[in-house]
Amino acid sequence: MKLKLIAACAAALVMAAATPVFAQDPIKVGITTTGVPFTFVDTATQKPTGAMVDLASAIAADTGDSATFEITAFSALIPALTTGKIDLISAGMFATEERRQVVEFSTPVYTYGDAMFVAAANPENYTIEELNGETVGAQIGTTFADTLQKLGTFSEVKLYDSIADIMRDVKLGRIKAGFGDQPIIAYQISQNPDLGIRLVDGYKPLKQGEVSLAVAKDNPQLLEKVNASIAKLKESGELAKIFAKYGL
Repeated sequence: MKLKLIAACAAALVMAAATPVFAQDPIKVGITTTGVPFTFVDTATQKPTGAMVDLASAIAADTGDSATFEITAFSALIPALTTGKIDLISAGMFATEERRQVVEFSTPVYTYGDAMFVAAANPENYTIEELNGETVGAQIGTTFADTLQKLGTFSEVKLYDSIADIMRDVKLGRIKAGFGDQPIIAYQISQNPDLGIRLVDGYKPLKQGEVSLAVAKDNPQLLEKVNASIAKLKESGELAKIFAKYGL
């Protein structure tokens, strides 16, 4: 009887070993390449990098998951999330009430406001009021673009796909000034002094916002895991180190 029991146990172990173990699908993280230093592609390695890329990787490591990064235009990040093409947005995205209508946001990880920039050869430090009737630029899909349009004081708020495109037109004099994420503009100027633009001194941000990661409304389990990991990273000081690495 004991021999039969041992044989049965051995057979069960063999079957268990032969049963394939299916790896959990990686978390598909949506990023944009235009959000230096939050999200961009390292020209040396051609791999996604940046503070929000490192943060998503740290969260995945904490939860025991793996992460793959899907490069997406900023304005297409939320549609990609709501249609299931990605599982998580980790970019320099503000958690606004309008966006909360369609996605769920994590606890905040960073706070900043907008900046105004002009051509490096332009010595004027404009106020918003002094740009009345001028053409200015902002990135499509950003809260800054919405705020500028609502002011109704410009001849046009020209919308661009990327901050790099705004910088080009400001440098060439096609538009009077550009608006964008302060840390992104400041980082790019510091990395490339010959960029041909400069930040306007004394400019007061129109809006400040809190950067958060986003998940689909039908995925509360992922949101819970993300928030738990963020709490751990804040407590350990690792979150601050991630942002400090990129001058944030």
